[in-house]
Amino acid sequence: MQGIEAAPDVGGTWYWNRYPGVRCDVPSLLYSYTWSPELRAEWRWSERYAAQAEILRYIGHVADRFDLRSLIRFETRVVSATYDDDAGVWTVRTNRGDSFRARFCIMATGCLSVPNTPDIPGLADFGGTVLHTAQWPHQPVDFTGKRVGVVGTGSSGIQAIPVIAETARQLTVFQRTPNFSLPSRNRPLTEQDHAQFEAGFEAYLESLQHSDFGRVPPGAATAPVPPRDVQWQRYEALWQEGGGAILYAFPNILTHHGVNDVACDFVRGKIREAVHDPLTADDLCPTNHPLGVKRICVDSGYFETFNRPDVTLINLRREPIERFTPTGVQTSERMIELDMLVFATGFDAITGALLAMDISGRDGRTLKEAWADGPQTYLGLGVEGFPNLFTITGPGSPSVLV
Repeated sequence: MQGIEAAPDVGGTWYWNRYPGVRCDVPSLLYSYTWSPELRAEWRWSERYAAQAEILRYIGHVADRFDLRSLIRFETRVVSATYDDDAGVWTVRTNRGDSFRARFCIMATGCLSVPNTPDIPGLADFGGTVLHTAQWPHQPVDFTGKRVGVVGTGSSGIQAIPVIAETARQLTVFQRTPNFSLPSRNRPLTEQDHAQFEAGFEAYLESLQHSDFGRVPPGAATAPVPPRDVQWQRYEALWQEGGGAILYAFPNILTHHGVNDVACDFVRGKIREAVHDPLTADDLCPTNHPLGVKRICVDSGYFETFNRPDVTLINLRREPIERFTPTGVQTSERMIELDMLVFATGFDAITGALLAMDISGRDGRTLKEAWADGPQTYLGLGVEGFPNLFTITGPGSPSVLV
């Protein structure tokens, strides 16, 4: 077996994404590997939602514990994979000139691994610092006294914005689409937390076999949906508990518009409670999609950040960016002077990393040609005409709720 990795070390998204505030939005105990009792016994998470540095240490510990680094060629990028139908093997070539032949080729390229930067006129002219949350520098970035613009309010932006606001002189947030976000209620984990999780571990594994999302939080409701006021009480309890459990509050929350509408009303009400300015609160309230059909976000003080006098929200649907200038951003209504620009604009998701490689299957047909009308897979794992090529986080897989 030979692993090929573009980064200098293990970690994947947790190696590249180092932006302020970055942490997992899945509880640490549920984000852990399940296949080694010894590993579970020797590792202790410090927080309910682990930050990037701790997750990276965990992955490094796993790599050392099971001697995985010796199987990986680092700082190496795959440029092509070609199938030999007569021999029944794949030939994989890299940017270093290496060539490997194997019967099985597993594309563990990540569903969110190719950064997306919008093509906006004038970006090359901007004279300040430009950063992307998915390509963050390894050295600390100082926002003290700076006029900072953040473009994007998905998961990365929602995590980064409160932390950047703590030191920036002025923060301007450019939002195209508001997202539903729930408070994490992050806290330290105790030995008792780990012991309780281990005590219920077998039942937890069993529950995964019957979950739409690959994980079931404690107390997920399975009873018929009660009246609106009872639903509201359930959402309030889960809101105070923190995390994304509202998405599992009732079994038909993702299939019944009426049930989902109550959940949406509840979260929008919480946003309006948190944000003092009514117009800003309205702009932060999602209205164009049901709760959970876009990946739900988990935050620490995101909405409250917009109560700060040095934070401004720009609704790009009402006031679009026209161009970047050497000193800032020109919108349809104003010129905004900036020293630093942070793109929290996500990824060329799911297919981006796969289509960046030259992958050819039977009869020389490329993956780009096979997916010209949209990606099609078998169970998110295989593609017709590409034998023994496995896309473990590709289109149709359970990754990122696709």
